[in-house]
Amino acid sequence: MLVLLPPSETKSPDGDGAPLDLAALATPELTGVRVTLVDALVRLAADPPAARAALGLSPGQDVELARNAALCTSPTTPAIERYTGVLYDVLGVRSMTRAQRARADRRLAVGSALFGLARATDPIPAYRLSAGSALPGLPTLRALWRPVLGPALTAAGELVVDLRSGSYQALAPVRGAVTVDVRSERPDGTRTVVSHANKSHKGRVARLLATTTAEPDSAVRLRTLLRRAGLHVEHDGGTALTLVLPAA
Repeated sequence: MLVLLPPSETKSPDGDGAPLDLAALATPELTGVRVTLVDALVRLAADPPAARAALGLSPGQDVELARNAALCTSPTTPAIERYTGVLYDVLGVRSMTRAQRARADRRLAVGSALFGLARATDPIPAYRLSAGSALPGLPTLRALWRPVLGPALTAAGELVVDLRSGSYQALAPVRGAVTVDVRSERPDGTRTVVSHANKSHKGRVARLLATTTAEPDSAVRLRTLLRRAGLHVEHDGGTALTLVLPAA
């Protein structure tokens, strides 16, 4: 099972690993696009006004430009520890047992605008690039990633659970992937999209899938696993699961 997580804008500045080595990252068929984007970000960082415009940053966020400028020289840390925020707080890889962490390292990966796919153990630096960014002189990120990332994910040869947000799913849809939508149900039965707590609930699902000793290989078995964990999960027979929560 491969669980695809959304990235976060916020990233830990920590790291004591060797500088970025793109050739050493998993999924080597993505190396060409990774090289193109890393080179483009480093060059762009030398022109702060252009970089701010391309990345949607304010002058007060120039620390992000400094991180991009140092992409090839700054220390790295495993991808699953690089990203921060609500989902990653709930996922809590640092609180896992050794056996749980080993399973998480095998199963988790992050959809990334810069790296395409960052496996949990891939050593990466802090950076700033979002799925909606448009880099000067390059095609859209979707045009760059879709031809190589889509086939790489489809060829994973295992059940893919896609928890990425819509903008990252658009970079490379995965045929047959199981998705999880989060809905809030009011007492009258009407439902609404969960926005504020969506990341928290997906973090809970991600932790469960990362640490379970089970090996679900279909949407049906995944639904059963989540239900046994006490979650209200509905399945219409396709590859989409709906996690239903009572309205606050």
